[in-house]
Amino acid sequence: MQERSHFNPPKFFNSRSKDSCFTEKTPLLKTSREENGTIHHSVSLMDDESWDSSSVEWEQRCLLGNEIVSFSTSASSEKSEFLDSFPVKFNLSKLRSCLKCLKVTGLFIFGVVCSILFSTYPDHGKSWQMLAVSPLESYSVNLTEIGDSALLKLELAGSLIAGVVDRPQAEGYIVVEVTQSEDPSSRRRHPQQQVIYNWTIFLNSRRNERAVTSRTFEIITRETISINIQAFLQKNQVIPLSMTHQYLHADIETQVMIASVILVGVYGLIIFEIVHRTLAAMLGSLAALAALAVIGDRPSLVRVVEWIDYETLALLFGMMILVAIFSETGFFDYCAVKAYWLSRGRVWAMIIILCLIAAILSAFLDNVTTMLLFTPVTIRLCEVLNLDPRHVLIAEVIFTNIGGAATAVGDPPNVIIVSNQELRKMGMDFAGFTAHMFIGICLVLFVSFPFLRLLYWNKKLYNKEPSEIVELKHEIHVWKLTAQRINPASREETAVKCLLMQKVLTLEFLLKKKLKTFQRQISQEDKNWETNIQELQKKHRIADKILLIKCLTVLGFVIFMFFLNSFVPGIHLDLGWIAILGAIWLLVLADIHDFEIILHRVEWATLLFFAALFVLMEALAHLHLIEYIGEQTALLIKMVPEDQRLTAAIILVIWISALASSLIDNIPFTATMIPVLLNLSQDPEVSLPVKPLIFSLAIGACLGGNGTLIGASANVVCAGIAEQHGYGFSFMEFFRLGFPMMLVSCTIGMCYLLVAHVALGWNS
Repeated sequence: MQERSHFNPPKFFNSRSKDSCFTEKTPLLKTSREENGTIHHSVSLMDDESWDSSSVEWEQRCLLGNEIVSFSTSASSEKSEFLDSFPVKFNLSKLRSCLKCLKVTGLFIFGVVCSILFSTYPDHGKSWQMLAVSPLESYSVNLTEIGDSALLKLELAGSLIAGVVDRPQAEGYIVVEVTQSEDPSSRRRHPQQQVIYNWTIFLNSRRNERAVTSRTFEIITRETISINIQAFLQKNQVIPLSMTHQYLHADIETQVMIASVILVGVYGLIIFEIVHRTLAAMLGSLAALAALAVIGDRPSLVRVVEWIDYETLALLFGMMILVAIFSETGFFDYCAVKAYWLSRGRVWAMIIILCLIAAILSAFLDNVTTMLLFTPVTIRLCEVLNLDPRHVLIAEVIFTNIGGAATAVGDPPNVIIVSNQELRKMGMDFAGFTAHMFIGICLVLFVSFPFLRLLYWNKKLYNKEPSEIVELKHEIHVWKLTAQRINPASREETAVKCLLMQKVLTLEFLLKKKLKTFQRQISQEDKNWETNIQELQKKHRIADKILLIKCLTVLGFVIFMFFLNSFVPGIHLDLGWIAILGAIWLLVLADIHDFEIILHRVEWATLLFFAALFVLMEALAHLHLIEYIGEQTALLIKMVPEDQRLTAAIILVIWISALASSLIDNIPFTATMIPVLLNLSQDPEVSLPVKPLIFSLAIGACLGGNGTLIGASANVVCAGIAEQHGYGFSFMEFFRLGFPMMLVSCTIGMCYLLVAHVALGWNS
């Protein structure tokens, strides 16, 4: 009995270790049952059976005892090491808890302060004044309640064309003259009216189209400001307009500085992973709204909601529903096996095929749609081949952004450029834009593939752990959580907690042993790919062929409508509407009863991140950050000598656009830079052709999205889907690969434009 009482507890502690040495597949529930069964079986043998067993059984028991003693010794040594390092671990955990408490407290105080500032300043609203001007009758108004304001913001609405300096073919224009009385302390005897600003706005020939344009004027003195609006038309007709004004309490330099600090803060939260990127965008939006409230430009809730691009959110939501239903058919597994067959077991051939297909598809589809379709296929393929999906996904999304720049419909900045009416009148049509960009992007792709291989030279693609190791890590995690939840209030509870910690130490020792074995078995190329193909084809087949036919029919129609929407103007459906309608059709055809399962697969965090990002970027635009970047770019170009101005303009526009698009959303940046470049080309002092500037903007804005994780919408979508599948990658992981690729691709695009427009003179 003494021998039994001494022998049973070690057997209890190390039964998993014994089993694991023979079978290396031990799920948690199965292991627990086996251990319990082993304990009861051993006790019944001791109580019921006689001690005169056969020699074979006795030898097995002796071997078992030796193995248990060895594992007990190793576990005891591990335990002693753990106890020795316990004070250090305790101090580190205490430091982490203090830092976490400090982070939560600081962010909470920051949120409370921004909320108080936003609620303190009221929303004055906009009172629009209806007015009518003509060549024979002007409109004048005096503004007296200036106070301590630094800027005056005027907004005009009507049949106007915003952001154009000179347009000789325009039917007419209006001039807004802002004047202000001189300071009474002036030494002059007779105060005179001093003209401060003249603002010229051209009229749109389509009188039924309404546009809103605004401009900010600096207030020099505290005296009365007079506004005079005069129309200059070829015919004597009345032009109806609406006007509103607003006083701002900070100058443009201060607003730009505040916007820059907010943007740096948001990037700091995302880069160092202090909080989730969605919460970082929400905090940045709150800070930007509080800044607008303080300077006197607090937006209303309706206005903030209007800043959100619902077409993009609808496109994402609809395609996420389609992909969620599509994944039930097993089609992604089937595509993964086919891609493995095409690559003939060679990993890099497979990666190049995936990146090339993604680049080609994104040239005709939206790159967000391409990544929504490609990310699940890539993840399933990497799981089948025991690859780490993160490196392959980053490579795919980089080439998706590159391929999207090749056509006029592949990337949102290109869509904005081609749809601009002023550029269309200057000869920037769909075919010409696509032909010019296609040549440059082909050169970029030709150089990017070898450079990608160079970046991945020392990276281990086969670093995904097998299922046995993943299960063992999960089991260790469960045992640790169970031990942490036990409060050692009594002797029995303390003993149970020690038993669980002993279990954890034993499993960690086994994990180290398996990891060493796994590292020795890793190979960089699959030698037996033909045998594996046969096994994979038997294992991964189409699960539901009828549902697959329905999904392919609806998805094919949706993609066809995407193409048709780009070329046929008679279709009055945006991309978001097409995706939503396709999702509704497929939900009806698939006869989905458990709707919650489909909704769980929607990336709600990604959708919320985009909504917060739209608000943040629009608020930063209202703080004049994007406008300031455009104006400084124009000033730099004007400083260059005339014979080198075109070369300098191409270089500056490409790199400023690339760097800005990697930090802020390229959609508002492109929309802001187009009027700046138009004005620059029409300035008689500069005399630059507009097409090289626009192509430089397109290459910089599209390829610059590869610089950071939030530089392009496709990056965020890919990261969100990968995170949902358990393969999320951080900001720095993307930055290490994306930023060098952005530098190389922009350099190749710059060289192409310099040769085409400076050396060969393709400026017409």
